[in-house]
Amino acid sequence: MRRFALAIAGLLLALPVSGSTPTPVRTDAPPVPLLWKVSDADNSVYLLGSFHLLRKSDYPLSADIDRAFDDAEALVFEIAPEELDDPGIAARMLQLATSNPASTIGQVLPTELREPLQRQARRLGVAPEQLDQFEPWFVDTTLVTLMAQRNGFAPEDGLDRHLMARARAAGKSASGLETVAQQLATLDGMPMDEQIDTLREFVEEGEGATARLEELHGAWRRADVPLLEQLTREDMADRTPVTYQRLNVDRNRAWIPRFEAMLAKPAGNDVLAVVGALHLLGDDGVVAMLKARGYRVDRVCTACDSRTTR
Repeated sequence: MRRFALAIAGLLLALPVSGSTPTPVRTDAPPVPLLWKVSDADNSVYLLGSFHLLRKSDYPLSADIDRAFDDAEALVFEIAPEELDDPGIAARMLQLATSNPASTIGQVLPTELREPLQRQARRLGVAPEQLDQFEPWFVDTTLVTLMAQRNGFAPEDGLDRHLMARARAAGKSASGLETVAQQLATLDGMPMDEQIDTLREFVEEGEGATARLEELHGAWRRADVPLLEQLTREDMADRTPVTYQRLNVDRNRAWIPRFEAMLAKPAGNDVLAVVGALHLLGDDGVVAMLKARGYRVDRVCTACDSRTTR
C-alpha cells in the first residue's frame, strides 16, 4: 500500500495523466472528516486530512468541513493554488524524471520486473517502451494515478482542488506550505532501492491494485484512523524508511513553525489547512506535534460523536 500513501500524502496533485473518469453513483452519507481544531488563546487552525484523488460521488462534504470553511478567514494548502495551476509543472516533472539517464527504468529495473511492468502498463493503455526513459518514481506515480483515474478517481476532484475552488469563489486568501520544486525534489530524492521496491509492489500486484486503492479510499471515507495508519504510515515506515522520513516526517516538522506563526497572529485570523491525511496521523504527525507543543487540540467530527452515543 506504500505507493497509495501518496494519494493521502500529496505529491500527486499536478500529475498530468489522461483517461476515462467514470463517476459511479453513491448514496452514502458524506465522508467522515479527518478534521482537528488546534487553538491558542485567540486563534484556531483547522487541520483537514485530504485524499488527493477523489470521485465526484464523494461530494457533498460533511457539514463539519463546511463550518470550518465558513469560520476560517484564510486557507492554506501544501501548494499555493496559483503555483499548482502553472501549466509548466508537467514539463518540469518530465525534465526531472529524465535528468539522469543512469537512473531510468531502462537502466535500473531488475530483469524479473520487466515483464510484470510491461503487463501492467499495457493493461493501463501505456506502451511499455515509453517508460524506459523515466525514473522509477515517475513511472510509479504515473501508473498509479492512471489506474485510479480509470476507476473514477481524479486529481481535479481531490479535496484540495475542491476547496481551492471554493476559496476562490468566496474571496478567501489561499497560500501554500511549500513549493512545487520542493515536492518534486522529495520525489526525486527517494533512494533508488526504495523507488524500485515501491514500483515492484505495484506491478506485481496487477489487477489487485484496484482493490487496494478502494480499501484505502474506504478507510479515508470512514475516517478509520487505525486502518489508515496500518495501510500507509506503518507500512511505509517499515519497508521504505528513508522515503517515509523524507515524504512525511521531515515535511511535518518543516510545517510546524508555519502553523505556529498562523496561531500567533492577532485575533480573528482562523485558518483551514488542507494537507494529505498521512501528515496528520501518528506520533510523528502534525496533530501530535502541535499537541506536544502545548496547543489545545480537539477532534471535530459530528459523525464520530453520533457513533459513540449509539
